[in-house]
Amino acid sequence: MVARKLWLSLLLTLPAFAAEPPGPPAPAQVRREMGIPSTRHQRGQKDTVGYACTAAQMAAVVRAAEASALPRSLGPAPSGPAEAVLCPHDDYLYAAPCYRAALAPLRARTVVLVGVFHQAKRFGMRDRLVFEDYRSWRTPDGPLALSPLREALCRALGNEAAVVDDAAHDSEHSLEGIAYWLKHRDPRVEVVPVLVPLMDRARLEALSVRFADALAALCRQRGLLPGRDIALVLSSDGVHYGADFDYTPYGPGGLDACVRAMAADEAILKEILCGASPPDARRAYEAFQDPLDPAKRKVTWCGRFSVPFGLAASSRLHAALSPPGTPLLTGYPIGYGCSVAQPLLKVEATGLGTTAPSNLYHFVGYPVAAYAAAAPDRPRS
Repeated sequence: MVARKLWLSLLLTLPAFAAEPPGPPAPAQVRREMGIPSTRHQRGQKDTVGYACTAAQMAAVVRAAEASALPRSLGPAPSGPAEAVLCPHDDYLYAAPCYRAALAPLRARTVVLVGVFHQAKRFGMRDRLVFEDYRSWRTPDGPLALSPLREALCRALGNEAAVVDDAAHDSEHSLEGIAYWLKHRDPRVEVVPVLVPLMDRARLEALSVRFADALAALCRQRGLLPGRDIALVLSSDGVHYGADFDYTPYGPGGLDACVRAMAADEAILKEILCGASPPDARRAYEAFQDPLDPAKRKVTWCGRFSVPFGLAASSRLHAALSPPGTPLLTGYPIGYGCSVAQPLLKVEATGLGTTAPSNLYHFVGYPVAAYAAAAPDRPRS
């Protein structure tokens, strides 16, 4: 699937791509494609159109999002702090109310950002988690700190399970909008960014166990508890509908196709991603991908690997670190948005824009969920 946010930039840079020699692109080439190129020690900004670049822009976006209701509310957030959330990553003008709803239940100071790797094929990467090695990330509100857990996790995982590649992260937008929002909310937040490329179900399950066990060991050493001190954000937009996404199961588009596509997304959100305690990562994987061929998608969610991985890892982390008798991790479907379900965010004269069109023949969905210990009166599946 061609990632929606790269739709225009890929068209503009196709001649450069065609001229590249075989193999992954050089870091210099990737940085030329960034809106604000990375430096040696600080990760820059890939998308300077859909996401805020300045503190004033970021403040305007958050204010407008706080004044906007979710396009469709599906239920309350958990009463306690979330141990994981599902958050979209599309342009702020389209999805800011969903960012607000998704990230509101987070209280942890350390956040593991589980991202989509849209260009994994271009980099020739699969079957390993992708980390970066910057000292900080640039954000509209100043440098974002990287948690010391990042280096410790990489060492614990080893080269067979993880790779460090700054250029891969430079090429990717799926964590930028989330990271900037977190920094704006809490200047002291620290993050661990990781990208999840294509892998089969068995590999994803094995890596999620290895990742969660390594993270749990590090949390025990530091006295960190899920929800209170550390949490995961799973990055994913929902359905990408239209002929240019090669996905038109309900016809080429129009109102009926949009309604049916949104209903299918909501069913995935409520019945699969939040339909069991703990979340059923295997069922989620099989809803997104052909379990016999991981290259064959069933739907066009871009988090087809990041979401099942994040669900499996957060469930195992919860089980490993929670005191005896703690209820199971449970998913709370909070809401759902769509790029054509509400008007653009009202932020006047900020310079923010959109990176792709939105209409009934080209639209994207925005699922929102939070994961926390089940409330005592909430039944377990």
